[in-house]
Amino acid sequence: MTAPQPPTLPRVIGHRGAAGHAPENTLASMRKAAALGAAWVEVDVMLSGDGAPVLIHDETLERTTDGKGRVSETPLAELRTLDAGSWFGPAFAPTFADERIPTLAEAVDLVAELGLGINIEIKPAKGFETATGRAVGELAARDWPPGLLTPILSSFSADALAAARKAAPGLPLALLVGRVPTDWRERLEDLGGTLLHCAERHLTAATARVVLDTGHHLLCYTVNEKARGEELYGWGVEAVFSDYPDRLLNM
Repeated sequence: MTAPQPPTLPRVIGHRGAAGHAPENTLASMRKAAALGAAWVEVDVMLSGDGAPVLIHDETLERTTDGKGRVSETPLAELRTLDAGSWFGPAFAPTFADERIPTLAEAVDLVAELGLGINIEIKPAKGFETATGRAVGELAARDWPPGLLTPILSSFSADALAAARKAAPGLPLALLVGRVPTDWRERLEDLGGTLLHCAERHLTAATARVVLDTGHHLLCYTVNEKARGEELYGWGVEAVFSDYPDRLLNM
């Protein structure tokens, strides 16, 4: 079976929304990315204690909310009471104090409203790789709004991607890596993926050429400086993820 290809990608994708301008993985951050001119956003998804896909990066709550404990042990109703925005910005002006941890369903509704593309990073807590991939794939296959661009599902976890592929076989998959490993092509193709997302700080022009010469898509995270973006584009990198998409737009 031919691996699903992604839709045409922009050169810049807002990382966790626009994480340099608003609290990451919130609806406010996604709205900010759109306001800055980003055509796509990336978000992180893991499961609540009762199995709901929610937007958050860490396995624990302390860094980006006023809660404590593990996301995977906290029910959705409790997660929804937490302040996910006040930590961002000056303490005397909590601009984002009303932000909550969004569900993936809410994020999909918002990208449909804003006309954005979305890369959903499956970010499973340890031990929940298959369950998280399956939940994300099932939602994308079942509830995707008509006319909205096909999402990309990405993950560092092969198990999560395999489960997502089983639940949503028509969606393009991306393998996330730090440094590009020697067996990247075998790993990616075994999963039925066509996109490789790597850390920009480890990428070289020679490695980029090896990947691109195979016909696969190459994207880099997290690129926050215009000069580095220009260098990566010069190597053939198709798109970059940025906390500050406005710095790299219109290049």
